[in-house]
Formats: sequence, structure tokens, C-alpha cells
Amino acid sequence: MKKPIFLLLLLVLISLISCKEKVTEPEAVGPVPSQRQLAWQELEYYGFVHFNMNTFTDMEWGEGGESPKNFNPTNLDTRQWAKTAKDAGMKGIILTAKHHDGFCLWPTETTEHSVKNSPWKNGEGDVVKELAEACKEFGLKFGVYLSPWDRNHPEYAREEYVKVFHKQLEELLTNYGPVFEVWFDGANGGTGYYGGANENRKIDDATYYEWDKVTKIVRELQPEAVIFSGGNPDVRWVGNEHGFAAETNWSPFTPGSGNLQNGDDDGTHWIPAEADVSIRPGWYYHAREDHQVKTLPHLLDIYYKSVGRNASLLLNLPVDTRGLVHENDAEQLMKLRKQLDKDFAENLVEDANVVASSEAGSHYSAQKTINGDTKAYWMPQKETIKSNITIEFDELQEVNRFVVQEYIALGQRVKSFTLEGKINGEWKEIASETTIGYKRILRFDPVEVSALRLNITDAKARPLISNIEAYKAPLMMEAPEIVQHKDGLISIESYDKNLELYYTLNAEEPNKDSKRYSEEFLLQDPTRVIAVAYNPGTNSYSEVSNIRLDIPKKNWRVLNENDDAGKIIDADENSVWTKQGKLPQEVIVDLGKTYNLKGFTYLPQQSRWPQGVIADYEFMLSENGKQWKQVSEGEFSNIKNNPIEQLIEFKTTKARYFKFVGKRSADDTEVLGIAEIGVITE
Repeated sequence: MKKPIFLLLLLVLISLISCKEKVTEPEAVGPVPSQRQLAWQELEYYGFVHFNMNTFTDMEWGEGGESPKNFNPTNLDTRQWAKTAKDAGMKGIILTAKHHDGFCLWPTETTEHSVKNSPWKNGEGDVVKELAEACKEFGLKFGVYLSPWDRNHPEYAREEYVKVFHKQLEELLTNYGPVFEVWFDGANGGTGYYGGANENRKIDDATYYEWDKVTKIVRELQPEAVIFSGGNPDVRWVGNEHGFAAETNWSPFTPGSGNLQNGDDDGTHWIPAEADVSIRPGWYYHAREDHQVKTLPHLLDIYYKSVGRNASLLLNLPVDTRGLVHENDAEQLMKLRKQLDKDFAENLVEDANVVASSEAGSHYSAQKTINGDTKAYWMPQKETIKSNITIEFDELQEVNRFVVQEYIALGQRVKSFTLEGKINGEWKEIASETTIGYKRILRFDPVEVSALRLNITDAKARPLISNIEAYKAPLMMEAPEIVQHKDGLISIESYDKNLELYYTLNAEEPNKDSKRYSEEFLLQDPTRVIAVAYNPGTNSYSEVSNIRLDIPKKNWRVLNENDDAGKIIDADENSVWTKQGKLPQEVIVDLGKTYNLKGFTYLPQQSRWPQGVIADYEFMLSENGKQWKQVSEGEFSNIKNNPIEQLIEFKTTKARYFKFVGKRSADDTEVLGIAEIGVITE
């Protein structure tokens, strides 16, 4: 009899243990994402391709009256686009199938304003089809941008056009395979060609396009596709075109609240943020922006401030007139990919010991946060908000990146948290932040720790943490920036402040035996400054920066102009002065004393919409400001397409004053525009 009793007691004990371990899955908090939104969120980083009529008319917004004959790429290769995106680490591409000018990149039945009437492939081409197939080949998701506004169509703003718009959407979602995102721009109504009417037409964008019907079309034809903008969005605009999400970023959002950047902690709908930004100043290709592709430090900041702040990153590639992603753009994309690969090369927590302040059973243990499965998560005991997870290392680790994710399928919960490091046996705060959401990535100066502790300090309900990672990202070995200020002080800066900087003033290439930069220094005479960044930990050098600096502008004065004109000699290329009026226009500068001059420099405005970029010029010198001698006259070669600093040399002449005359602007406007002007002395 003893054996049956023992077995019975054992079964009772197992049952009691099982009951103790059994924990009901937590209820959702607030709005939650759909399955298509969850799948979209996991993409994190994908490409935008702006390529259309504007590419060939050198515009950002076409007016609608452009001829289809303009569209004629010489070497269109969508496989090159897809391979570039894939190599860059992107997960998909969204194509501007139709922009505001109404030109369609597919042979639509709805209008004659499309590729079917272009010389490209004798009207037999279909860009949408080619890219959809290329994306499939390279394992990328495919998405479409369809502008609701159509500045070409004669029926725009009338009932008949809405049927056309819906039909175009149906074509795009029927004929090209799976679509992961449908992108509707918010620009709607205004001036346009409209079949030759050339007038201003206004609509109520909340009702005119029949958004409920648009949503129905998308849901029926592409049920897995998320909708950006429009009347019933799955995804919201981040609120700027810089690619930066806010430090506090809620995926819950109340339509109409206006809180695009931050979202709403009590939002009524799950509408997460998408950060869209172009790799150049403009969205479409302009040869004049070939030198303005965003740098690696800029692109890296964009990544960390979008993907690292609970947003997805949509990075635009303006395909050029050949029909290719430009070499300059591809180069920077690959630099970003290589740097991110370095930053996240080795996850330091994979073999660490994980301990939580409490756990709601083994199914929700802290170990779930480092097992690589984001569908599993840690959950503290019931009614617990303030809680923590400690990551204990077997040996000291140097850390400067921390990744944390919530299990967002049941809502976004965390309102604030801190990260601490155990340094020399004591806990010290590394960072204090607000929201987490799908993913939060923290960057901080390297710290050597024996443990890390994530403290949840406030949340809507007990937190659900699905993933934790930690890394030691290497220092970024970019060439340092050398800046000459107006007063003659020289500063040298690197992206990572933990690098050592060395420089020379004697034309020799610097190394760690050269003079180390520690503070700004003064230069009064023309000097070539060469600088390099050095990483003592890896005994490696960056590329060098090599620049010839001329006399400082401290005592220079602009004559016969308002105070604003001083912007042209303030040693700041971001400040710009423009002078309105019929060209030619002139500006006179007093250098403060007499120099032997042998040339000058002219930097036009470097913004997205430059004004008064001078094409034809005259340059004159004077010793007394009264008698003038012309020393140079001519054209800045190709400055419209390449508006970089112009350096013009002439025969050495003694002078105290110079006069710059803008005779003709590159865009044929009656404006003289100057970001910065300088001289070259002996």
C-alpha cells in the first residue's frame, strides 16, 4: 500500500508546483499592433526611390504639363538599385510610381501621361514591374508610393478623378506581386497643368479621395500591406524630413492630435512612426547635389535617432538620369553598413548571467531577454511596475551601446527607465530615458563594468521586456574636420571624442609623434594644416584632412551694405546673404590692410533651395577703394550642377579692397547670393 500512497503524494506535489508555475498571459494595454504592423516594424530599415519625371526636368515638384518624351533613362537598371539596397542592409524598397505631376511609371490604362508614351524602350517599358522583379530576386520587400494629387489630370478635384485614382491603386496592387507598404503623400491640391487649364484647384483631402474605399482596396488586394498616411493609416509620418524621431516616441497615436514626433501615451490607435529622409538635400536627383551626399557621421546619427528611437527608417535614394543609384550615394550607404556591422558585431550579454528583481514564473524569466527570441519576454510579478534586470558578466566588459526591446504585441508600456553600470563595485547611472517601444538603442561613452542593470522606473502596467543586448562599438575612424573661425582660431574635431588628434603645419603627414591637438590655436598667415585621428587602442589612423587656410577675416568689413552682408565673411558657410535687384550686382570688402593677392574663393549657398548662385562674375582690386583694376572675369564652370567652392587664381596684385560682381545667376534669377567669399594671398 505504501507505493500507491507515495505515487499519489508525488502527483499532488507536481500538480501544486504546476499550479504555482501557471501564470495567465498578461492582458493588452492600450491599442496593440496588427500582424501586418508587427511584420512592418521588424523590417526597421528600407529604401525610398524617388525616380520619375522630375529626375529629367531637374525639379522636385513637377507642374504636370511635362511631355512624356522627357522620360528617357539611358541605362536604367533596377537590379542595381535592389543590389545596392540589399548590400546596404535595407529590407525593402518603396518606389514613387506616380508623383504629384501625374506621370506614371507603369503603362496604366487610366492616363496617357505614362511610360507607354515615352521614348524609353519605345513605350514598352514598365519600371514598376522591373523593380518588383528585382526586389523579389534580391529578397527585398516591395512597396509603392502613389500621389493622390495629380497636377496633370484634367479631372483632378472633380468626381471623375477619384475613380482614376482608385483604378491606379488597383493596378499597382494587382499586377506586381506582394506589396508591403502603400505610401500616400500629404501634399494635396493647388496649382497645376490639369490638362491645360493651368489653374488652382482645392479639395478637402479628408473626404475627396474617399479614404474608406481606398483602405478597402488595399485590404482586399494586399492584406499584408501597411498604409502610410491617408485617411486610415497604419503608419504615421515622424513629423520632419531629417530622419530623427523624438527621444520620447509612443506608437499609440490619436489621429488629429498633432503629436507626430512623440505620439500619444494615451493614444487611441496603434500608429507607429516612420522616419523618412533623403541621402541628399533633395528627394529627386540633381547633379548639383553630387557633393552633398550625407556623410557617414550624419547617416549614423539618423540611424540611431530613428531605428534607435522606436521608429522605422525610410532612407531615400534619388536615382539619377542614367537610371542608376549614383556612385556617391552608394559609397556612403556602404560606409554606413560597414560601420553598423562593426557597432553590433559582438553581443556581450549572450553568455552573461541574468537576474531579475522578480519573475512571474519560469515562462517569463529574465533569461528570455537574452535568448534571441523576441516573441518571448520577461515579466515581473503581478502588480509590479518598478522592477529591474541585472546582467552579470564573468569578467569586466567595456560597453558603449545598449539595446532594449518591449514585447509590443501586448502594447507599449514603459514610460521611463534608467541604465546603470557596476563600476569598481558601485552602481552608477549611465543613462536616464523615457520610452522603449519596439526598439531603443542607447549610445554613451565607453564604460568598464562588471554588470549592467536596467531599471524600469515607470510604466502603464508591468513591463514586458523581450530583448536586451550590449556592445562595444569601435571608435569611428573618419578624417577630422578642420575649421578656421573668423578670428583666426583653428579648431580640429573628430566624430568620436575619444580619439587622439594630431596635426602638422609644415606640409608633412601627421602621426602620433606630431603635435597633439588639445585646444584651438591661432593662425595669422596662410598655412597648410594637415590633421589625422588616432585610435591608441587599435594603433590605427583615420584618413588625413588636408586644407590650406588663408588670412583670418577678423578685421574685414563689407562696405556700403546692411549688417546682414557680414554673413559673407563670417567663416560660416551655413549663413547666407542675398542681394535682390537686376544683375549685375556687386559687393565690396575692405581687408583692413594691404596684401599681395593671387586669387579668390566663392562659395554659393549650400541649402536645398539655393538662391543667387552666380555663374558669370567679375573680380576687381583696389589699394584705396577708388581706383579699381579688373584681375579676373569669366564663368564658374558647371556651377549649376556642381555648386562647390570656386577657386580662381590670377596674377599677384597688391590690394586692400576687392569688389565681387555677380553678372548672371545660374538659375537666371536677379539675385546675388553668397555663402562665403575669401581671398588667396602669397
